[in-house]
Amino acid sequence: MQEYKGVLVYGEVAGSKLAGTTCELLECGRKLASDLGQELSCVLPGDAPAAAVEDATARGAATVYTAQLGDRSDLDVEAHLAVATAAVAAAMPAVVLMGHTPLGRELGPRMAFRLGSAVTTDCIDIKVDTDSGKLLMTKPVYGGNALVDFTTETLPQVATIRPKAMSAGEPASGVTPSTVALSVDLAPPRLQIKDRVQEEVVGIKLEDAPVVVSGGRGVGGPEPFTTILKDLADVLHGAVGASRPACDNGWAPEAMHIGLTGKIVAPELYVAVAISGASQHIAGCSGAKTIVAINKDAEANIFREATYGVVGRFEEVVPAFTSRLRELLAE
Repeated sequence: MQEYKGVLVYGEVAGSKLAGTTCELLECGRKLASDLGQELSCVLPGDAPAAAVEDATARGAATVYTAQLGDRSDLDVEAHLAVATAAVAAAMPAVVLMGHTPLGRELGPRMAFRLGSAVTTDCIDIKVDTDSGKLLMTKPVYGGNALVDFTTETLPQVATIRPKAMSAGEPASGVTPSTVALSVDLAPPRLQIKDRVQEEVVGIKLEDAPVVVSGGRGVGGPEPFTTILKDLADVLHGAVGASRPACDNGWAPEAMHIGLTGKIVAPELYVAVAISGASQHIAGCSGAKTIVAINKDAEANIFREATYGVVGRFEEVVPAFTSRLRELLAE
């Protein structure tokens, strides 16, 4: 019987290149494979462009598996499940990694069940236990108030990893791709896509912005998101985000929601304006290198998480901060 061995990344493609989350997965997988003394491989479903295949190889994948989805939508989880199980049958990996993305959140549990294994979702760190050789998969629990290490006794060990929880690393150069085309038997679709709406993004994408200025319930309405907060974000060449209550109140679109159930960001600078600092929100921005909190409540939880804090009314503090930054940048 073939032995489970190696690390397999289930990748995603964005346009003509690897999705950022997949680049992070490959770096994580490369380190795990090195610690295990095994190889890293990657599967790219659908019409994966040559540039994506080459990038996956440059990021450590010894073998890149490709599989056509035919006329099936790339949103069809059942089609991805067929590809994933075919890739596991071909590679027999001890570890399978995928992003905790809309696709990964649905595919991970389905694939683990199909393989008779278990899945650990929304991991923020993964490492090899030197004693057992198994993975220690760290994830937040109780709304992000605690971190727990999980292990599984079944193989393959399946995990979804939170976007931005890990760095993408740098690709190598001069590496020749080694590809294997999988033959996948796709059953008749049970899902039919009636319509697809593409989110319009103006300016820098929130997930890619080096600076994020976020507003919470304390801003009091929708206007600050397009005036005070946007002015600061524009000066810093960043993007504007929002907390869950601000989005629930209709002050900002859901696409701007940062938090446990929203987008995960890890900018160089995160400015939290009138945000209380609930654990669900902190889960979405804790990867930021520097957090600046501006809140009139000196006891707000956000100050426990912030690198720097300013106690005061945001209507006074933020414009003054923006004006001073303009002066400094003009010098």
